Amino acid sequence: MAHSHGHTHGATKNYGRAFALGIGLNITYIVIEVIYGLLANSSALLADAGHNASDVLGLVFAWTAMWLATLKPTGKYTYGLRKTTILVSILNALLLFGAVAVIAWDAIGKFKNPEPVAGSQVMMVAGIGVVINTLTALLFMKGQKDDLNIKGAFLHMAADAGVSLGVVIAGLLINLTGKQWIDPVTSFLIIAVILWGTWRLFTDSVDLALDAVPKHINLEKVREFLLAKKGVENVHDLHIWAMSTTKTALTAHLIIPEGINDSFIGHLQKELQQKFGINHTTLQIENEKIEQECEIDC
Repeated sequence: MAHSHGHTHGATKNYGRAFALGIGLNITYIVIEVIYGLLANSSALLADAGHNASDVLGLVFAWTAMWLATLKPTGKYTYGLRKTTILVSILNALLLFGAVAVIAWDAIGKFKNPEPVAGSQVMMVAGIGVVINTLTALLFMKGQKDDLNIKGAFLHMAADAGVSLGVVIAGLLINLTGKQWIDPVTSFLIIAVILWGTWRLFTDSVDLALDAVPKHINLEKVREFLLAKKGVENVHDLHIWAMSTTKTALTAHLIIPEGINDSFIGHLQKELQQKFGINHTTLQIENEKIEQECEIDC
């Protein structure tokens, strides 16, 4: 049996500064929202400040999980704490669902009891939010394609930017037309966009938590790849799962009656990493005789 184990900490190094900058910018914006919300007597700004605070918490969770994933295995956690990145991606999806519920509740209340938008001051503060949240989302835009944890951070910030933009546009249209229903309708449009991205994040995260084959890997193609190798007559007990939002593991039993040379497994593991992105492999080599005996005696 051969076992290959690799460590790559690029994700944490690349995004540690992004998390720090994003958290710092958003905490500054929350302070601005609270100050102007109190000065303008705007419940909308104060409510949005609370929503942004939950998103900052989501960023802190994601950053903490990425740090935990770099810790070496100790004690009973023989794989380390990589799985926390998956658990946090689920938590971030749940936080986004909670934010959607708050926005929806507020929008329904405005339908029942229309209230005038607080005016240019509120629009100005919301405009600042668009800039800050868009800049923060851009910090995570590239990485969200490869890491669900980064995707959760991206969706949080993109959702905030959308909410802030909705406030600005709705406020402008209401000032021009005087129609108060524009504000809650805009909120529901924003909710639809957030739900679309968040549902995918949630289902993908749950799949990884249940050790499903990652979406970017085709199990049957991996099986075909292994069977195509010279000397391999059969493959069984093939398992592929996510150890974290960036690490993928594979275990398999290969039936090779004629045996193998010393370099076979090393080359195979390298090809699995290059072709499928599988960077933690455990391969057990068996011959037909051992397999038959196991079927009878085990």
